[in-house]
Amino acid sequence: MKTTRTKAKAQAKDDKDARKLIAQNKKARHDYLVLDTYECGIALTGTEVKSLRQGRASLVDGFAQIDGGEVWLHNVHIPEYAQGTWTNHAARRKRKLLLHRAEIDKLTGKLQETGYTLVPLQLYFYRGRAKVEIALAKGKKEYDKRQTLREKQDRREAERAVSAVRRRQRATV
Repeated sequence: MKTTRTKAKAQAKDDKDARKLIAQNKKARHDYLVLDTYECGIALTGTEVKSLRQGRASLVDGFAQIDGGEVWLHNVHIPEYAQGTWTNHAARRKRKLLLHRAEIDKLTGKLQETGYTLVPLQLYFYRGRAKVEIALAKGKKEYDKRQTLREKQDRREAERAVSAVRRRQRATV
């Protein structure tokens, strides 16, 4: 049975274990219909980790591919570490993603169907380890993008109207 002191320590540890977001690809959710997401480890060199700890990365042009039974992340830009020496990394090299074999097999089956792709959504630290959230996604048509924007705008307008009514009710009370 946990005492209150150990519960407090556990709570403090949970706060420390929270995600520390480095980069996210907001445009991916606009351009693609996200069907499924996976959290992957990523194989990095030391200077890449130091550069990420400074909060510098870009997922904008990134995508993932399965090659030889392994998942590789392409075109993710992690700038060179400023204090690095000759051991510095290439900014846009391909990086290996760490997934379970069953997940890779499942993704391989889905990616063979037309229209599906793997897109990185977020890059973050979790418990001191660099992680990437990739999504199995299908490209949206132009009219789907417009409809999504319209729905988002309608939701905002409805929220504004509701909050205006609540403000008026509070003012009269």
